Amino acid sequence: MSQFALPLEYRSADGEADFYISEANAAAVAMLDRWPDWPSHTLIVVGPEGSGKSHLLRLFARRHPGAVRVFDDADVSGHDETAMFHAWNAAQAGGPALLVAARTPSGEWNVRLPDLASRLGAAGIVYIDAPDDALLAEIIAKSFRERGLRVSPIVIEYMVQRIERSFAAAASAVAALDAAALAGQRAVTVPLVREALRFGDTADGQERGETE
Repeated sequence: MSQFALPLEYRSADGEADFYISEANAAAVAMLDRWPDWPSHTLIVVGPEGSGKSHLLRLFARRHPGAVRVFDDADVSGHDETAMFHAWNAAQAGGPALLVAARTPSGEWNVRLPDLASRLGAAGIVYIDAPDDALLAEIIAKSFRERGLRVSPIVIEYMVQRIERSFAAAASAVAALDAAALAGQRAVTVPLVREALRFGDTADGQERGETE
């Protein structure tokens, strides 16, 4: 795994300034690197909730100030379609490119402006997939760090092999463990993970170092 290290003044939700690249998001990073050679001077980055879309767009905008107009969560109802339509037209006229993030492709959005819908259909699109093991481990480790929790690599490996393979599941699991550790005044160990997340395996405890 490599690191896409770009300077950024982070809010708490963003954590550290390193964006980790794996097979799950490498295509999105590669397409961003092709800027400004995007179809219709517009790129839509599609990925599940918590996949790092917003993080990646902010990193790109920081590296190329003034080069793009960014619209995040574009598939959420109530988004300013008129502003996006004008941004698309400006991009065609040589203005800033249009960079959009959403959980679904534009064809699945409830777009009320027919002209905007047809234009978005001509945009470039790239997907962030569900995380592989390497990226999921980094997401879990980063989430623990953001909460001020130090955990063993054994704990992270144990979680990677058992939680649902999604960004949202990783965030939810870390939040649950943070709460359980605080409530019980305990460190985050494999036994705590098993109890808090209700994993039922018990046979391989000592081999896997479950006191870690």
